[in-house]
Parts: sequence; structure tokens; C-alpha cells
Amino acid sequence: MSAASRAALFLLALLATMALAAQDFPSEAPQPPPDRSEPAAPATEAVGEAVAIPVRRPPSETLPLAPRTAAEVLPLEVGAADEAGPPAEEAAVAGEELQAPGTAETDLAETPTDGAAELSAALVAGPPVLIPEGDPASPQFIGPPLVPPFKLLDESVAPGSARTLFWNAGQSFAGGDTVAPVNVVHGTRPGPVLCLTAAVHGDEINGVEIVRRVLNDLNPDRLSGTVIAVPIINLFGFARSSRYLPDRRDLNRFFPGSQFGSVASRIAFSFFHNIAKRCEALVDFHTGSFDRDNLPQVRADLRLPEVLRFSRGFGALPVLHSNGSRGMLRVAATQAGIPAATFEVGAPGIIQVDQVNTAVEAIDSLMHHLGMVPDEPRDQEPQAIFYDSKWVRANAGGLLIANVRLGQRVQRDQRLGVIVDPVRNTEREILSPLYGRVIGMARNQVVLPGFAAFHIGEETSAEQASDAAAAGRIDDEVEEDPDPAAGREPDM
Repeated sequence: MSAASRAALFLLALLATMALAAQDFPSEAPQPPPDRSEPAAPATEAVGEAVAIPVRRPPSETLPLAPRTAAEVLPLEVGAADEAGPPAEEAAVAGEELQAPGTAETDLAETPTDGAAELSAALVAGPPVLIPEGDPASPQFIGPPLVPPFKLLDESVAPGSARTLFWNAGQSFAGGDTVAPVNVVHGTRPGPVLCLTAAVHGDEINGVEIVRRVLNDLNPDRLSGTVIAVPIINLFGFARSSRYLPDRRDLNRFFPGSQFGSVASRIAFSFFHNIAKRCEALVDFHTGSFDRDNLPQVRADLRLPEVLRFSRGFGALPVLHSNGSRGMLRVAATQAGIPAATFEVGAPGIIQVDQVNTAVEAIDSLMHHLGMVPDEPRDQEPQAIFYDSKWVRANAGGLLIANVRLGQRVQRDQRLGVIVDPVRNTEREILSPLYGRVIGMARNQVVLPGFAAFHIGEETSAEQASDAAAAGRIDDEVEEDPDPAAGREPDM
């Protein structure tokens, strides 16, 4: 073959190779490389401020229990990751570094996705919070609060926060408004609204300290539901160290009150309609009256199934059936459909630290029973102890001298004390009518015949107490405390 022929064949082969190459590549000219002189904008600019859910951390790396704003957290992952794109931004949350997931460069305004819908809902709901799960030392970042702000007294309390509001309890004699503090602790998750009230009788100050200590122990970020705490309802009596209002009316005989009635009726009306009716459960703290001392105990209307269930949550305390008297705060509350109980603690006019501590532990048990706090009581949650009870009265006038102490267990016909007649130099015994426990007693003092001296409780079951209450077989006597102005006996 000649040289010319070989050159022609080589040219034909070259042309064929070029034709095949033209079929494998697009006819458009290749795109120039991206201009990387400016840093690429994060993909999250399409969605604005977003909320991230970091991974669970071990206990040694826990985050503080505090709300976060949307600007302080990372973007949610929306769509598939863009492997060719720039690495995700790193953001610091509470001083710790968390790696953000990648995001697709997608226009969410034009192409809605499930992730965008979740993001929108999260931003509307509010800032995320940390709550514990399992071990309290190992919280988990779970997203925004699950409840709206709590409204009370024309004010708003944000989820995961505590505020002190003020209720106008009336006008003083000088014409100025008398305002009482109303403390609200609003949790981050759904739960009941529990009210704690004290000092309906102005000289009963154990309850004031109990409410203060319970409030100090609450953490809003770990609370499910809301606690409304009013440590002093009867400001007029509290200022004078008096059980009564200035007109000697017993405030605890006027609920739910009247807008146009007496001083007591107006105060009761204002409190009940502005505060108490916002509650879903209520505990009203009291003490014994007129130098009587009560073992910490719960009194409730056990005929009502919801009240019976509520009363089971106070731990190993005596629970007594009591119908209550017309006008009592707890009676008005139960009539309005709010499970309520009276919590009797100690004696009036003094602070009894041991009694206060017992009551605080009982409220801790109650809140755990209601699902409001994750922490279990220090010991395994005890069950309430239900009692029938009977008041033993003085059978003569004279000096009462007790031979038993509060909380002591007694036998039938055991001597509880004596009444000494100092004029005739005689003694008369007071004997226990049953086996039981001293759950209330008068301090040594001058008494008249019929004076309620010793309160003896006899243990029973919740079912038996409820059945006996429904059948009217329980002695529901209260200590006599005639109030001519009120026309009714005040609560003990």
C-alpha cells in the first residue's frame, strides 16, 4: 500500500472517532466553574430562623435547664443533604458546639415539604426548652413548649416561668387598695392547675411558710401544669394576728361570696371568681383554732369520687371525711366541680418547723401523684391512711392537763387527761372511747364542760370511709367556735 493510501485511511479513522465522540457529549458548551470569591450563603436563609433537635447527650454533657430563643439554635434538617454543597454551619448552644445536619438548596416558599411544615409549627409554638427524661441529671432537648401562656388577673405568664401577680383584696380603712401576692409557676407541658391557699384565718401562719417552701422548690422547666399559690388571703386578719376580719366575721364561712354583701362576702367573691375558679384542684391550709394543735391531716368530702381520688395523693397522712360547712372555701370549690381538701397543720399563731416539713413532703407527693413533677418522693410513695374520727369533750369545767401527746396511739379507756377543779381540789379523767391515734388536741388551758379536748382517729380503709360518709355514719363534728356576727361555726 502506498503512502497516500495509508494517509487516507488514517484520516477516515480520525473522522469516525470524532463523530462518535460528538454523540457522547452535549452540544452545549461546558459551564464555567462557580465564582468562589464570595462565601456561599447558608441554605437556611430560605426558611429564616429555625429550630434544631440535637442528639441526646450523656449525663456528663448535659445542658442547663433554660429556654432557648430561635436565634440561638440550629436549623432543622429540611429535605435531602446536598453532598456537593458547603459544610453546614456550626452553632453554639449554651457554650457547647453541636454539628448541624446538611440541608438541601430548596426554595421552601415554592416547594412545601413536611419538614417546612414542622418548622413553621415549631416557630409559631415558641422557643424550645430542655426537660429531663429518666435521669433528672440528663435532660433532653425536645423542642418548643407544649402549652400556651397562662392567663390570670389580666396578666400572662409564659411557659417555663414564674411570676408574682397581685390580687386586690379590698380597701383598707384609709381608703387605699389592699393587694395580696399571687404566685404563679407555669410549666412547659400540659398538666393540672393546682391552687395552694393559706391564711384564710389570719392567725394560721404554718400554711404561709408551707406555701413559701413549696414555691421555692419548684422548677418551671420541669413542671407539667401550673401552680397558683396564695400564701395570705386574709390580709386584714394577718396584719392583726387575728383569726377574723376586722368586723369579726370568719372569711371561711362566706365563699363563694357576694359582690354586694358584707366585707367578708366581697373579699370571698373577688378571690373565688378571679382566682379559685381558674383552679382544677385546690388545697387550703389551716391549723387548729384557739390553742388547739392538729397532727398534719387532710379533710375532704369522701362521698365525691373525684375528691376521694385526689385525697389519695398526700402520702402517709391521716385523711378524714368531713362534709364541711357552708361557706368554706373547699366546699365552694367542690360545688363548682374543683376537687379540694383542707390541710390541717399544727396550731395557730406559731411556726412549727417539723409540722411544716411534713406538709411540704405531702405536697411533693401530691404533685407527683397528679403527674406534675417527675421526681418521686424520697421514699417509695406511701399511701394515705384513712380514718374515722371522734372528738372527746371535757365532762367538767376546770384546768385541762393532758396525759398523751399529739400523734400518740391510744387504747380504749386509756386516760387522755384530767380536768382539775382548783376550787374543790378534785380531778376528773377523760378516757378514750376507742382504739386509735391522737390527731388533734387542746393545749393545757382553762376549759368549760363540752369543750373539744382530744380528737381521736380510728384507722379504716378508703372504701369503708367513703361508704360510711355516704351513709352518714361518720361523726363530722367540728370544734365549736360560735361567731355571733357570722351566725355559723367557723372551721377548726
